[in-house]
Amino acid sequence: MQTLQRLCVTAASAVTSRNCNKTLIDCLFQEPASLWPASLKAFSHSKAATARDGLPARVTIYEVGPRDGLQNEPKKIPTAVKVAFIDMLTAAGFQKIEATSFVSPKWVPQLGDAKEVMAKIRREPSVSYPVLVPNMQGLAGALASGCGEVAVFAAASETFSRRNINCSVDESLKRFEKVAVDALAAGVRVRGYVSCAVGCPYEGKIDPKAAADVAVALQEMGCYEVSMADTIGVGTPASMEAMLTATLRQLRPDKVAVHCHDTYGMAIANILTALQMGITVIDSSVAGLGGCPYARGATGNVATEDVLYLLDGYGIQHGIDMDAVLRASEYISNALGRPNGSRVARALLARRADAADAAAAAAKISGGPVKPAAVAA
Repeated sequence: MQTLQRLCVTAASAVTSRNCNKTLIDCLFQEPASLWPASLKAFSHSKAATARDGLPARVTIYEVGPRDGLQNEPKKIPTAVKVAFIDMLTAAGFQKIEATSFVSPKWVPQLGDAKEVMAKIRREPSVSYPVLVPNMQGLAGALASGCGEVAVFAAASETFSRRNINCSVDESLKRFEKVAVDALAAGVRVRGYVSCAVGCPYEGKIDPKAAADVAVALQEMGCYEVSMADTIGVGTPASMEAMLTATLRQLRPDKVAVHCHDTYGMAIANILTALQMGITVIDSSVAGLGGCPYARGATGNVATEDVLYLLDGYGIQHGIDMDAVLRASEYISNALGRPNGSRVARALLARRADAADAAAAAAKISGGPVKPAAVAA
């Protein structure tokens, strides 16, 4: 209610300044949207129901573990492991699972089996399995594999763009526009990413307007949704708010997602900021897999388990089975031979191990099996 009151005061001020003699609502909604105050524009565009404290009632998790999470792993991961991992994510209830990338094996050898992965995963009709495509050759591979959704990416940083894909931001947008046009013509949906939306390993802080301008360009070429990525995990709630404020002046909240890395431990706080601003799609990676090879010290994506724990705490629906996520998380961590990167997963798995140990001890004493006590997620 306080937010609505503030917006009404802002709207009244805007209408008064234009000497409008009609009612507040009539004047406001006859004005071009481009003239509305930014806060009111964002409020008017947001169609999501709210749970409490202005937060959305439901959030979609866009799982990036199989692609962004695994692409920089130095040890070769068998195709069968990737397929089993994706199938476990499907069983957990994810509606969006970014499966792989059709990129040259020369540049990303870990994902050189993209065709085989897409051929072997168990595809549920209600689930989308997007793939990243960096160019027309990648799009051709995706289309040949029957992919129904692709993702393209452009950076908000000129230096990062040149170091990452060897072209300027404008040149990358022209390249991806051709990819988007051909994908849409083939009936394939296109999602966009803005890399380095708040910070760059070479340029430092990024102008929020620069990130917003790239997001607009991606939407204009046909991307149904644009994910604003804190690629190196340097964002704070303040910088996230500044970037999203600039972006939401031009795009509706339901057309924007956020993609946070957790280098400085700020990812969950940044996601909460995004939720408070009306964002309802969150990118994350089971077990906190991933990392940016162009930024020393940059850690993985925010862990899906940690995001689910945040959402559950606020009573925000997401439709994902935490128990099934933990099984997938434990599976991929063991397959990679590394500790689980999710704080929540480590805590819950430890509690379950303790419960199993207690049950085994009780069974030994009683002389028969004892079912472990349920441990709430």
